[in-house]
This record gives sequence, C-alpha cells and structure tokens, in this order.
Amino acid sequence: MRDARRRAYLQAMGIDLWRVRTAAETKPGPTAADAVAPDAGPDGPSAPVRAVPDPGHPSLSAVALDPGPAALSWDALRGVVQTCTLCGLHEARTQTVFGVGDPNARLMVIGEAPGADEDRAGEPFVGRAGQLLNAMLEAIGLAREQVYIANIVKCRPPGNRDPHADEAAACQPYLQRQIALLAPEVILAVGRVSAHNLLGTEEAVGRLRGRTHRFDPGDIPLIVTYHPAYLLRSPLEKRKAWEDLRLALQVAGAGQAESSVS
Repeated sequence: MRDARRRAYLQAMGIDLWRVRTAAETKPGPTAADAVAPDAGPDGPSAPVRAVPDPGHPSLSAVALDPGPAALSWDALRGVVQTCTLCGLHEARTQTVFGVGDPNARLMVIGEAPGADEDRAGEPFVGRAGQLLNAMLEAIGLAREQVYIANIVKCRPPGNRDPHADEAAACQPYLQRQIALLAPEVILAVGRVSAHNLLGTEEAVGRLRGRTHRFDPGDIPLIVTYHPAYLLRSPLEKRKAWEDLRLALQVAGAGQAESSVS
C-alpha cells in the first residue's frame, strides 16, 4: 500500500504514525501455549493467564455440531443458511447475512449480528461501522477482500438488539462450519456479543482485549477488540483497537512462519 494512502487510513482512525522499533525495544509476541495478560493498569502488567470458560455461559466451541452442517461445503452451507428457520429471527429478515471475503483468508473477523444495512445488502459490516472496519483493516495493510467476515447470527434481530441465547445457539453450527472450512490463522472477535459467544465468558471486552485467547476446536488464536460501532461513539478507544489489530496481524504472521518451517 502506498504510504500516503496508509497514513490517510491511520488518520481516519485517530492513530499517529508508528515507527519501526529496534531489536532492543521489541518485546516477544504471544506464545501458542499460554495467553498473555494485558496491562492491569497504571500499576503494571498482570501475570500470564489462560481464559477459563464460564460454566454458566457455554462457549461456541463447547457445542456439539449437527453432523449435517459439519460436512457441508461452502456453497451447500450457504444454501442451508438461506432457508434456515431454526429460530424466530427468520420471520422478519429481508435476507440472511452469510459472510463475505476470501475463503482462504488468514484472518477471520467475527462480529455480533446484522443491522438494518446488512439485512438489506445481505453482507456484514456495510454501514458506518463497516466503513470504519474497512479503514481499520487497511491500516494494517489488509483490504476487506483479503479477510473473511461473518457474524455470530445470520439474521438481523428486531430493532438491532443483541441476539438472544437461543438465537445464537441456532446459528452456532453454521459459524462452526465456516471456521472449520476457513481454518484461519487468527480470529478477531469484534464486540461483546462475539467475544462472549466465542469464548464462553461474560467478562468485559476491556478485560478480554490485549491478549491471545484460544478457540477450540482447532486451537485457533483469538483476539478480542471493540466493535466499530462502539468506536464511533468512543473515538478515544480507537488506539486500543489499533493495538488489537496489530496483535492479530502479529499472531497471524507467527502462525504462517511456523507453517513454513514445519
């Protein structure tokens, strides 16, 4: 990407240009064995941790797949989703929002639920929040077409409310199959609903971000960040989202390097 264009995207996010750090300044990235805890606050970093799912809030990876969706190809899975009536969300939808992007992408972005714009277009992240997401991706050198974007649920909840637990559960096999087909090097969970369903926790996004979690099956690195809609309301948090994106890119790069060596 040309430098001027990249600077424009960074400015749109409210991020100052960053410089290449020397070897002495560079800190080692997250390991594959343990998650790395974020700074605990002004008193300094906390100890390394591994996310432990809340037994009362089962994670997406804890739910057994129906053997049907688990064996479907991309095209067959899309067809099943288009005609799905497993929950009440199908009653008011204009169309389903399956997902979009490169089926061989290294990075998978998983949002919360389609909104009104997405319901009309049949594509995730197409409104103002989607424009900001595109700028965020461009800031780390990735076009929208180079990643794969999906949501926890495939139909718009009425009034753009959060999806209910039964609605998210109905869509879980579909999203599970998308993840299995894609086999991404890293998942970026965008927003509270996405993070809670993927990790099986109710911990705040602010406490989940900044470290590498693991998604099973597949032991896939997972990074949590703020939803672009939240960043539009709270622009001072954009820097933290920028840090999360850089971490996701770093983890994806580390995974690619390991694959080339093995």
